[in-house]
Amino acid sequence: MIIKVLGTGCKKCDKVYKMLEEIKEEEQLDLQIDKVEDLKSIVAYGVMTTPTLVINGDLLFKGTVPSKKKLIKEINARI
Repeated sequence: MIIKVLGTGCKKCDKVYKMLEEIKEEEQLDLQIDKVEDLKSIVAYGVMTTPTLVINGDLLFKGTVPSKKKLIKEINARI
């Protein structure tokens, strides 16, 4: 599973990235977690607010920091 965190390196973006790393370790999931910080790449997704998550191509949680519980639910729904 490929998860991308779209954001320019703000605190919220870093928080989402760290939560995903924790989930990967705690749940022992095979996740590829990438940070996309390049503005052109972010805009290519049609996104104007960050952080935004892209899980297997699906845009989720635009402009918000989801709870860990919500992240786990969305990841498990796509496994």
